[in-house]
Amino acid sequence: MTPFRLAVWNVEWFDRLFDDRGKVRAGDPEIGRYGVSRGRQAEAVAHVLRHLDPDAALIVEAPDDGARRSARAALEGFAAWAGLRLSQTRTGFRSGTRQEIALMFDPAAVEAEHAPGDHPEAPRFDTSFRIDLDVDSRADLVRWSKPPLELDLAVRGEAIRLVGVHAKSKGLHGATGDEALRVAILNRRKQLAQCIWLRARVDARLAEGVPLIVAGDFNDGPGLDRFETLFGRSGVEIVLGEGEGALVEPHAVPPRLGAAQPATARFWDRDCGRFLNALLDFAMVSKPLASRARWRILHPFDDPEPGRDPALRDALLDASDHFPVVLELAPPA
Repeated sequence: MTPFRLAVWNVEWFDRLFDDRGKVRAGDPEIGRYGVSRGRQAEAVAHVLRHLDPDAALIVEAPDDGARRSARAALEGFAAWAGLRLSQTRTGFRSGTRQEIALMFDPAAVEAEHAPGDHPEAPRFDTSFRIDLDVDSRADLVRWSKPPLELDLAVRGEAIRLVGVHAKSKGLHGATGDEALRVAILNRRKQLAQCIWLRARVDARLAEGVPLIVAGDFNDGPGLDRFETLFGRSGVEIVLGEGEGALVEPHAVPPRLGAAQPATARFWDRDCGRFLNALLDFAMVSKPLASRARWRILHPFDDPEPGRDPALRDALLDASDHFPVVLELAPPA
């Protein structure tokens, strides 16, 4: 039996590649992301997914879902247009933005149902979470603009829980000087609060005894910025946890000074006039799955396969500013 393959991918502004009926804007010459036309980006996303041929793909920044647009219709139509076997899609609570979290999957390999959990210490992700963020003895209310997607999976008969995540961005969005510092601290606090809430949901799920995958774009990573010293730990380290309930992700380790680090995203830095790599996307697994797991980041310059395949490399660069994280789980013994 072949391994179960899950791709985890933040596809930048995927929503722009569809019209209001959910039809792919194939061949659309209008510029979308960084000089890439919408049609070219759509072809690039299709090329990468065909190459990976996953049993399921967790899409971060999936198309909008609301009164006028359907993420499910868009993604299922995209799969048919692109010739993918990921013919079904599941979504969860709607986002307050035009970016959703969705799972595309092959129903012959995976069954998936939205299964939001609730617990007194870890409420549902469409509600709010009380936490004292600034240690002033008053609880702050935290909400997700993009509620995590909780799914029950049946992978060739094996029950697995999946939580898809898009944590708070720490981007400054034009702020400078003292205002930039203030916004950076506020964004970091909210991102950490979301990760504390997420870890509470992880603990509740682990107590149920079902293997767990927590994956997506955390907008964070060990050693990523100077605020880690101020707050003590990164959000990723909080979600990973410690001890018997710790999750496993080999890329999510603190960097060693001078050592090359893996990266899942590539951004243009206007101030420095160069590209910067960042490790933001992860696929964490609970310990019962870890011995069966293999991880891979399909980076256009760090992974050897795009180095041998210029068409794949170019598709990765055209498709998004993030690159797929691939998790493979061998069948249980």
